[in-house]
Amino acid sequence: MIQEIKLKNFLSFKDEVKFSFEASNDKFAEDSQVVRINENTRLLRFAIVYGYNASGKSNILRVFDFLCRFWFYKPENLDEKTGIIPFKLDQQSPEEPSKIELVFYVGNTKYQYQLELDERQVYLEKLSYYNSIQPTKLFERKLENGQSVINFNLKVNNIVKDSIAVYCLKNMSFFAARNQVNASIPPIDAAMDWMKANVMQTISPDLDLTRYAQRKTSDNKELIKYILDFLHEADFNITNIKTEIINQTISDDFANFVLDSEVLPENDKERIKKEKTIKQFRTGFEHTVENERGAETYLLSFEKNEESRGTIRTFGLESALYNAMQRNAFLAIDEIETSLHPKLLEKILFEYLKTNSRSQILVTTHNDGLLDLADDLIRKDSVWFTEKDKAGVTDLYKLTDFRGVNRLSSIREAYRNKRFGATMK
Repeated sequence: MIQEIKLKNFLSFKDEVKFSFEASNDKFAEDSQVVRINENTRLLRFAIVYGYNASGKSNILRVFDFLCRFWFYKPENLDEKTGIIPFKLDQQSPEEPSKIELVFYVGNTKYQYQLELDERQVYLEKLSYYNSIQPTKLFERKLENGQSVINFNLKVNNIVKDSIAVYCLKNMSFFAARNQVNASIPPIDAAMDWMKANVMQTISPDLDLTRYAQRKTSDNKELIKYILDFLHEADFNITNIKTEIINQTISDDFANFVLDSEVLPENDKERIKKEKTIKQFRTGFEHTVENERGAETYLLSFEKNEESRGTIRTFGLESALYNAMQRNAFLAIDEIETSLHPKLLEKILFEYLKTNSRSQILVTTHNDGLLDLADDLIRKDSVWFTEKDKAGVTDLYKLTDFRGVNRLSSIREAYRNKRFGATMK
């Protein structure tokens, strides 16, 4: 689980900001929305960010996608850029390193990851974990005379150390280099495996989740049953989901193109090499209607655009949320309300928040109606705001930073009246 992340000189965040999942002393929804890691640490399963357009709220989510890619991406040469984007609305910031610090838990073990880099090279990369109150450094990587120098603070075979050092170019992550060495480094590997398995791709408003949902529902009856409850809210006639898998023959050229994909699992690559086919999905939603003839069933097709955008969005969104809950993963969703009726959005959040898991979701939204559900559906300490000043710099702060919040009759009205900022001027 994620405890906190700090950013500096990243996109619209020029100055250091901190986002945290740490729970306050508030006891609302303690059993379902708060996970107690240890005696001193209680983490939220949900957080929501408000802010007007271009205020920088989506940039909070983008840092997680950046880290996922950076940890595992192997650049082709030293000239390839790291992928970091610094604050570019002044003369000095683009020439300074960006800084990211992530604190997270793998099981009950606390880790701290620190990164300083610019568009060309990494200046500092460090991973520590906590066996006691004080952190224990696992590795520290610095840039010296244009070369990455790595120091370990645990027992690692010298051959393994030298191999990682050789692979670790100055424009790539330590983890991408470590991934190329066949060895076991348990404390470091636990953090690496967590990032790979437990931080999911951010869902943007325009991301088509159809194929993802089709794949997930093609052989999972429990997921289909789970999704049907939500689709019933979006379109009350839906009574079943039917997905069939079709093996489509492909040409040699297209097979080679597919096999070059870095995200395709090795077992899928082996099957494509052998069979020269790819899996295609065909999904239909079964609608049961009642008319003068009684109850009748009809199948509407995805491929023929016979379903509403709200139904399709719910199908994809719920597949991803279900997957996050099953994996105890972290999932970021930008503008979660896209194509959803407010009541359907409330139901989606309610069903997620009442489950017991170590999954976490971080969402952005313009739906201020959720603010009136504080202490009814969501916790006050889960609400955050972004606001951009005249210099283009984004500030990040939380609802509970303001005094007198508990005495407000309507948080939504206070927000609309600019009590918390984060609205149009």
